Amino acid sequence: MEERQNKLLKAIVESYIKTVKPIGSKSLCKKFNCSSATIRNEMAVLENLGFIEKNHISSGRIPSEAGYKYYVEHLMKPKELTGEDVLKLQTIFKNNELELSDSINKTVEIISELTHYTSIILGKSSSENTLSQVNIIPIADKKIVALVCTDKGIVENKQFMLESETEIKEIVKTSEIINKMLVGTPINEVSKRLEFEIKPIISRQIKQYETVYNIFADAFNEFLNKRENVYFGGKTKIFNEPEYNNAYAIKQLASKFEDKDFIKRIEEEEEGSSGEVKIYIGEENDFDPNVTIIKSKYKRNGEEGTIAIVGPKRMEYDRVVGLLEYLQKELNEED
Repeated sequence: MEERQNKLLKAIVESYIKTVKPIGSKSLCKKFNCSSATIRNEMAVLENLGFIEKNHISSGRIPSEAGYKYYVEHLMKPKELTGEDVLKLQTIFKNNELELSDSINKTVEIISELTHYTSIILGKSSSENTLSQVNIIPIADKKIVALVCTDKGIVENKQFMLESETEIKEIVKTSEIINKMLVGTPINEVSKRLEFEIKPIISRQIKQYETVYNIFADAFNEFLNKRENVYFGGKTKIFNEPEYNNAYAIKQLASKFEDKDFIKRIEEEEEGSSGEVKIYIGEENDFDPNVTIIKSKYKRNGEEGTIAIVGPKRMEYDRVVGLLEYLQKELNEED
């Protein structure tokens, strides 16, 4: 497009993002020092290109989905964070008393507060997180705690009540076999190796091997389930946007937030490297055609996942991209 058409589309998109009001030619005349007729002609070009469209309740124009995409790809520049924004985030990053997962969760709460959109963490254990040790600790008669530890210092525990015929010494013996054979295995591969390598061995050495096997299988599954978390920041923030001024729209999106399969679709979109912020507008995402999802991956100290911000297509793109680029830089620096 010509330079003036680019500037005009940028002005229309940013005005609509801010005011949620259709833009008419008269409001743009002074800004561009042009006649109303000139502006109307340029707007007609933008409309023919599919970048703006007529609002059904006004003679003004609003950005189309294609218009938002063009704006993001060619016209938008990420907005730098203010000193106040940086200070709020650094307060979390520099808090050494917080575990990494807790600091990330608190970070997305701040993001939601700053943007007024819904933010989501989809976290999981990195394949770089390897099994360091399995410990069995008897805590009472027929009651044990299984500890799963990784080389990155992550520890999870699960309690078990043993059946009357199951002996603790057999559980301990199995843990010794696992430690001998599986230490150093990527944590997301342990369950598979447990079934195909450890189970045949203990079936020959342990009386109640099925019960014993299930204890360790449950412990590892518990570990993975805890690491593959979903955490919301400002879950209802998006419902304050004008696009959700009726009960049906709220119900439709709220039901997706509660559905794990839909939430997983946010993570399953094609991702670039952990250094990229990706934008999926409307029909580009498989989550909901009426929202925009902006997200980036992170990997830090054996933890990895996706931070996603969900908002209306009329999203403050420069602000959100600037925030995620800042977070991506902070989170992908190893301690």
